[in-house]
Amino acid sequence: MEYIVETSNLSKRFGKDLAVEGLNMKISKGEIYGFLGPNGAGKTTTIRMLLGLMKPTSGRIRIFGQDIKQQRKNILAKVGSLVENPSYYPHLTAYENLEALRKIIGVPKQRIYEVLEIVRLTEVADKKVKGFSLGMKQRLGIAMSLLNQPQLLILDEPTNGLDPSGIIEIRELIKRLPEEFGMTVLISSHLLTEIDQMATTVGIVTKGKMIFQDSIETMRTLAGHAISLKVSQAEQAWRLLLANGMKVEHESGLIMLHESSNEMVAEAVRLLVQANLSIYRVEEEKRSLEDIFLSMTREDSAV
Repeated sequence: MEYIVETSNLSKRFGKDLAVEGLNMKISKGEIYGFLGPNGAGKTTTIRMLLGLMKPTSGRIRIFGQDIKQQRKNILAKVGSLVENPSYYPHLTAYENLEALRKIIGVPKQRIYEVLEIVRLTEVADKKVKGFSLGMKQRLGIAMSLLNQPQLLILDEPTNGLDPSGIIEIRELIKRLPEEFGMTVLISSHLLTEIDQMATTVGIVTKGKMIFQDSIETMRTLAGHAISLKVSQAEQAWRLLLANGMKVEHESGLIMLHESSNEMVAEAVRLLVQANLSIYRVEEEKRSLEDIFLSMTREDSAV
């Protein structure tokens, strides 16, 4: 298979600390690759190495099938990126900001109108950026990263600090890019819910190591979910379900039912009702990132 991004045993050491260790990343064409991990897991360090902003201590990076050490300039001409906060001139308009960058990278003026349209900022093209909301500024940052018509777009925590409507705007924009422009997108985040709603493939890192890399469907299967039951006399309910061979936990007055197929939930409810226990609420609990890390490492699913 042809990979747009492929790293082999990529490592980065800062003094005695290994920020990235033996990372093998594989991103296929047209994917939205969710690069997921808690803050400090090594995501930004990896992205900086992919963009040639930082030299690896060891290992190899190939982008578009070329080694970044030998072909850095050719590779980066086809890559767009937004790492940390976008840099723009607040006293200039959106159009003027894009024009300043366009002159540096040497693309036709028409491209400014195209990227403004893609990120849906056409109507505010002549407004000064200092009056923009955070979400609009972030979209302008993405517009800047799209000016050179990249084949690969790398976004580091693009929804950080945005309000819910801003997050939805950015998410919908990112989802359109592979479909409409054949782009491959690498997006890093520490939020599982964010990646879950965008990515086709996910790579999970913790402490600089890749512990999982596969499709989002496979991750969901491995992650599973739990059902929480709010019941009267929670401890009695917990003991009853345990006695019937169910995997349950009891915390803060809630019963957490693991390995919860529909049949299992129905059986738990039937047992509780038969025991004259009141059921106030049944809810699906999405498991936290930490839970998923633990379950994956526990099940030796590390890649």
